[in-house]
Amino acid sequence: MHNALESRIAGQITPALEELGFDLVRVAVLGRETPTIQIMADRHDGALIAVDDCEQISHIVGAILDVDDPIPGAWTLEVSSAGIDRPLTRAKDWTRFAGHMVRAELDTPIDGRKRFAGVIIGVKDDAAIIRLEGDQDAALPLTEIRKARLVLTDALIEATAAPEGDGDEATAPRRVPKLNPVKPGKGSKPGRKVQ
Repeated sequence: MHNALESRIAGQITPALEELGFDLVRVAVLGRETPTIQIMADRHDGALIAVDDCEQISHIVGAILDVDDPIPGAWTLEVSSAGIDRPLTRAKDWTRFAGHMVRAELDTPIDGRKRFAGVIIGVKDDAAIIRLEGDQDAALPLTEIRKARLVLTDALIEATAAPEGDGDEATAPRRVPKLNPVKPGKGSKPGRKVQ
């Protein structure tokens, strides 16, 4: 879940990312003195994000944030793909990864419990449905999910190893790139780095 600053940044950059063919997965602002703005994105077509994609996202997001200036002073920008054991931040993530293992933590307990682990069933009535041990289902309200992440399993690796439509890529080694270039910021932000 985003705090107010993260939601503001997400609102500022989402239209530009969508126009370029990307989905915003998550925005996180970490640190205080020189905060790091972490942007995690996916491609609309489901293909893996490449280093060139991260670079393109970095340039457009950096330009937007330089103009809109949501954080005073110097800051750092990190752009990355969501990765295989990715966070689940949107309702469509819970549908897309049905059948895979997840660990989730809620803001408000359900029956005295905040942490859940199980197999994703899908989404119903604004709640993520997961099957717990013993074949019991739990409905986790999407608005109450503090964090949720896929569990790295052989089945998840296998499912993400073969991109849809191109059998040749299934044998290629997979990378989850994270772009860390350094570029100067605008005059009002001396020392700003984009990672």
